[in-house]
Amino acid sequence: MDKSRLRQAIIARLTAELETQTQAALTSREEATHEESKPENKYDMHAQEAAYLAEGQARLAAELADSIKLYQSLELPAFAPDQPVDLGAIITLETAGRKVRYFLGPRNGGLELTLDDTEITVITPQSPLGRQLVGLRQGELLNTPKAPRAQLQRIFSIE
Repeated sequence: MDKSRLRQAIIARLTAELETQTQAALTSREEATHEESKPENKYDMHAQEAAYLAEGQARLAAELADSIKLYQSLELPAFAPDQPVDLGAIITLETAGRKVRYFLGPRNGGLELTLDDTEITVITPQSPLGRQLVGLRQGELLNTPKAPRAQLQRIFSIE
């Protein structure tokens, strides 16, 4: 799989989310500062609630912008079969003949993408699966207790 295309797909998805969050933050800010949002009495909290919402959305937008920068500068090393899993790896796990692909990225774990008819999920080194995978090599087994019937998974490949 072409990691550069995967990175571009991740950046495109994050950029779309950033645009949505930025627009939501601007809308909430306008609502908080609009003439009609002035409190009618001391118990009217509408403007304050809108301001808190705008602040949270702006913070999320800033985190997304940071994530985009991280992915833009992320090294995408080629992995030899005997190399351990590390940041930038595409890992294929096999359980009972079923293969699942993951990309070990710096942030935004849980992001799911389809590239070349292949589903891939972004995980991070801080996630439970990511912690288990870092340092393992192709062919090694890992136990995933939350998988159906706590099956052992084998690292089929590392790219």
